[in-house]
Amino acid sequence: MNLPTRDSAAIEGSTIRRGFIHLVASAFAATAALVAAPAQGGEVARELGEIVHGPAIPRVRWARDVNGTLFVQALVLSDSADSSLTDLRAFIVHAGGSVLKRHIATHALTVNVPASLVDELSRRSDVLSVTPNRNTHRTASTLETITGSLTSHVRTNSTKTSYSGLDGTGIGIAIVDSGVMKSHDAFLNGSGVTRVLRNVSMLHTTLANWTTGIDATTSPMPGSLAETQYEASIANDRSADQDTFGHGTHVAAVAAGRAKYYASSTPDTTGIAPNANIYDVQVLDSTGSGTISDTIEGIEWVIYHAKQYNIRVMNLSLASSSSQTWQTDPLCAAARSATAAGITVVVAAGNFGLSTTGQEVYGGISSPGDDPSVITVGAVNYHNSLSRSVDTVDHFSSRGPTRGSYVDASGVSQHDNLLKPDLVAPGNRIVSGAAMSVTLLLFDNWNKLANTYYSNLVAPLNIRQIYPQTQMQLSGTSIAAPVVAGTAALLLQANPGLTPPLIKAILQYTAQPVPGFNLLEQGAGLLNVDGAVVLARALRTDVASAITGGKISAGSSMLAAGMSMPTQTSTVNGVTFNWSRIAFAGGGHIVSKAALVTEYQPIYDPRVTWADGIVRLRQPIYWSGGVIPPNTYVRRFVDTAAPNQTLITAGVVMADGLAGSSDLTAHTGMFVPTASLSGWLIAGSGATLAQGVVLNEGVVLNEGVVLNEGVVLNEGVVLNEGITLCEGIVLNEGVVLNEGGLLDLGGLLYGVLSLVGTIVNFDLTGALYGEP
Repeated sequence: MNLPTRDSAAIEGSTIRRGFIHLVASAFAATAALVAAPAQGGEVARELGEIVHGPAIPRVRWARDVNGTLFVQALVLSDSADSSLTDLRAFIVHAGGSVLKRHIATHALTVNVPASLVDELSRRSDVLSVTPNRNTHRTASTLETITGSLTSHVRTNSTKTSYSGLDGTGIGIAIVDSGVMKSHDAFLNGSGVTRVLRNVSMLHTTLANWTTGIDATTSPMPGSLAETQYEASIANDRSADQDTFGHGTHVAAVAAGRAKYYASSTPDTTGIAPNANIYDVQVLDSTGSGTISDTIEGIEWVIYHAKQYNIRVMNLSLASSSSQTWQTDPLCAAARSATAAGITVVVAAGNFGLSTTGQEVYGGISSPGDDPSVITVGAVNYHNSLSRSVDTVDHFSSRGPTRGSYVDASGVSQHDNLLKPDLVAPGNRIVSGAAMSVTLLLFDNWNKLANTYYSNLVAPLNIRQIYPQTQMQLSGTSIAAPVVAGTAALLLQANPGLTPPLIKAILQYTAQPVPGFNLLEQGAGLLNVDGAVVLARALRTDVASAITGGKISAGSSMLAAGMSMPTQTSTVNGVTFNWSRIAFAGGGHIVSKAALVTEYQPIYDPRVTWADGIVRLRQPIYWSGGVIPPNTYVRRFVDTAAPNQTLITAGVVMADGLAGSSDLTAHTGMFVPTASLSGWLIAGSGATLAQGVVLNEGVVLNEGVVLNEGVVLNEGVVLNEGITLCEGIVLNEGVVLNEGGLLDLGGLLYGVLSLVGTIVNFDLTGALYGEP
């Protein structure tokens, strides 16, 4: 389930001049102010800066009085050339702090430091940002049918006992969540053997460790004693309670569950990739909570083992509060490293699309869904119908744009304003596996979600619940995300040479626009598994290896031998529709035309990230020597400014001008209805690039047309159209949530969240119980 993540505010700018009728109290505006970054070194996250300079010890888990001194637990993101961060670690320990973890793939440290040291730490030239160790929380079945998985291109038939076609065989999906119940029948293969191949837990009690003067970093060298001991310490394969909260099991079953049930009364709840392998990475506890430090550690475990286990997809149905830009947010950095390593990272958008007063909220995309490298997924309501024509975007589904804050060279606070979500998928009242545990007396115990909300999540199914075939229903963007994660596994089975950004482009280009919703509500449109598979099969299967080997150049054909561009329509459940033919690029650009997917675009290199006029190259460095398999285990990443190059080739259509400047009341720019924009492009409108988009001396040409003039969310302004424009979302104690719908933190329910006396209201009832 999803919770808000960022400061609250609302859109201003020269193009939005009408309709302001209410301003949120000035106290709210004060708390939304970003703490300015030091003149040198890195930024201090807003909530951390407020506590460091506050008058009293705060009531947050990541700050503690230790023998009369206020200590804070934080993530320090570095850009040091030293991969071991030796000087930085020594500085922290010498100053009376401790290094609790070294996150090698993220180039960050989890530390305990005196609050008085934070400013000095941030001013170091090898520090990008200092972030509090925020909490995290979990943000021919019906699903197969409505997503287009049951067509001749994907699976020609599917029952509870058999199916044929693409099923994700051989592809590993990492579920970074609250755990996965390995013994559930949903995860059996055709031979009755579990497909949950590993269960590991990162719940290490970091927040309980306030010891000072230590450096707890270890070597992850493959085959070393340290690695062996570490793997033993996190192993959770034989636990009887692998998912006491229940969120992760449901998410895993949506992505890759199989409805092999004996009871005739149980529904067919087959997931999207029912034979994919599952890797359970537990980062959320029995209440659906965790920390960004543990989440990053889980992501880095996936990166380390990705090639060993063929983990090609990672699902993050969780969210973190953050006042930071994607460039300095450590959770975003970890997700970006996973993408650079060739892992397709799918993230829930958040469940903050509706205020408790019934107003639509913009700017509520959670971290790491606000990172440009990941696939960010919103949710649709299929209204209990197999016809895609009645689908609507869920009210609770978070809207864009992203609202990460940073201070520019002139000392002015700026915002990212990236186009998100990327697309939407079914996420309302989805029935799937429910975790249970068995006591020594063999009594079955429901997971916490099912037990707490039995009358809403279990009872309405009216089925005979048999262990280990138990089912429940959940809603939220955290349930929509694994639908897309499962689809990514199908695409990689059909074409193993796809890269993460190419998969994102395929999913967007083939999506079906939902009428009546704009780019910030649905991205490119509703997931179309049929079309995505057709397009993936038309492309070369060596694109990824050609990129790594430097054997493909801008404009090279990506079509497989003998293949041509498929017909750009799909037929699902007897209804034929056009593909959206839309994809996002560079954070704020809309691109189109067949050349986008038939010719190689350098933005399909997973190591390249382009947004806000910034282009970075993030390269994995692998362990080598001795008996270590080459190019298998990532040791670290090197992040540099990308070299001069073409980013998008000539012949691609740029639709920025067609969309126009962003105006909410005129429904233009980022507020343009996706279906309208798609229709104009199909009819031949849009500007065909004659020279392409080029990075030259650090400058990206044609940058920022759609978001020209900036769309600035301005301190909680409410428009008379009943739309609240929010500057991200403020969470109590900076909580990372599990995207599922449950919010019960210290008695806070249904999204009434507080920070420094400020109240922000979000209606999460739909994300918990589903919408009508």
